[in-house]
Amino acid sequence: MTWSILARDDDGRFGVAIASRFFAVGALCAHTRRGVGALATQALMNPLYGPQGMQWLAEGGAPHDVISRLTGADAGRAHRQVHALG
Repeated sequence: MTWSILARDDDGRFGVAIASRFFAVGALCAHTRRGVGALATQALMNPLYGPQGMQWLAEGGAPHDVISRLTGADAGRAHRQVHALG
Protein backbone atom coordinates (compact mmCIF):
# COMPACT_ATOMS: atom_id res chain seq x y z
CA MET A 1 0.00 0.00 0.00
CA THR A 2 1.19 3.52 -0.80
CA TRP A 3 -0.19 6.93 0.01
CA SER A 4 0.87 10.55 -0.39
CA ILE A 5 -0.31 13.79 1.14
CA LEU A 6 0.57 17.29 -0.04
CA ALA A 7 0.06 20.44 2.01
CA ARG A 8 0.64 24.21 1.86
CA ASP A 9 0.73 26.56 4.83
CA ASP A 10 -0.36 30.20 4.93
CA ASP A 11 3.22 31.37 4.25
CA GLY A 12 3.45 29.44 0.97
CA ARG A 13 5.59 26.58 2.27
CA PHE A 14 4.79 23.14 0.90
CA GLY A 15 5.24 19.70 2.39
CA VAL A 16 4.95 16.12 1.22
CA ALA A 17 4.52 12.93 3.24
CA ILE A 18 4.75 9.50 1.64
CA ALA A 19 4.29 5.95 2.88
CA SER A 20 5.49 3.05 0.79
CA ARG A 21 6.89 -0.45 1.08
CA PHE A 22 10.06 0.75 -0.66
CA PHE A 23 12.98 2.05 1.40
CA ALA A 24 14.00 5.73 1.07
CA VAL A 25 11.30 6.74 -1.40
CA GLY A 26 11.67 10.39 -0.44
CA ALA A 27 14.84 10.68 -2.49
CA LEU A 28 12.93 10.46 -5.79
CA CYS A 29 9.23 10.75 -4.98
CA ALA A 30 8.74 14.03 -3.09
CA HIS A 31 9.33 17.42 -4.73
CA THR A 32 8.62 20.90 -3.37
CA ARG A 33 9.55 24.49 -4.11
CA ARG A 34 8.50 27.34 -1.85
CA GLY A 35 5.98 29.62 -3.49
CA VAL A 36 5.61 27.23 -6.44
CA GLY A 37 4.15 23.89 -5.41
CA ALA A 38 4.55 20.28 -4.44
CA LEU A 39 4.47 17.06 -6.41
CA ALA A 40 4.55 13.43 -5.31
CA THR A 41 4.92 10.39 -7.54
CA GLN A 42 4.81 6.74 -6.53
CA ALA A 43 4.09 3.18 -7.63
CA LEU A 44 6.31 2.45 -10.64
CA MET A 45 7.37 6.07 -10.47
CA ASN A 46 8.87 8.02 -13.32
CA PRO A 47 11.90 9.94 -11.96
CA LEU A 48 11.38 12.66 -14.57
CA TYR A 49 7.95 13.64 -13.21
CA GLY A 50 9.35 15.62 -10.28
CA PRO A 51 11.82 17.96 -11.99
CA GLN A 52 9.64 18.50 -15.07
CA GLY A 53 6.45 18.92 -13.06
CA MET A 54 8.03 21.45 -10.74
CA GLN A 55 9.32 23.43 -13.73
CA TRP A 56 5.86 23.57 -15.29
CA LEU A 57 4.32 24.61 -11.94
CA ALA A 58 6.98 27.36 -11.67
CA GLU A 59 5.97 28.56 -15.13
CA GLY A 60 2.40 28.98 -13.89
CA GLY A 61 0.88 25.68 -14.97
CA ALA A 62 -2.22 24.53 -13.10
CA PRO A 63 -1.65 21.27 -11.18
CA HIS A 64 -4.22 19.32 -13.22
CA ASP A 65 -2.63 20.55 -16.47
CA VAL A 66 0.84 19.60 -15.23
CA ILE A 67 -0.36 16.09 -14.40
CA SER A 68 -2.01 15.79 -17.81
CA ARG A 69 1.19 16.84 -19.55
CA LEU A 70 3.34 14.46 -17.52
CA THR A 71 1.10 11.44 -17.95
CA GLY A 72 0.05 12.19 -21.52
CA ALA A 73 3.58 11.65 -22.81
CA ASP A 74 4.26 8.56 -20.66
CA ALA A 75 3.49 5.09 -22.03
CA GLY A 76 3.72 3.70 -18.46
CA ARG A 77 1.18 6.15 -16.99
CA ALA A 78 -1.30 3.40 -16.05
CA HIS A 79 1.23 2.09 -13.50
CA ARG A 80 2.04 5.39 -11.81
CA GLN A 81 0.61 7.62 -9.13
CA VAL A 82 1.14 11.37 -9.24
CA HIS A 83 -0.30 14.26 -7.23
CA ALA A 84 0.37 17.99 -7.57
CA LEU A 85 -0.49 21.10 -5.57
CA GLY A 86 0.20 24.64 -6.68
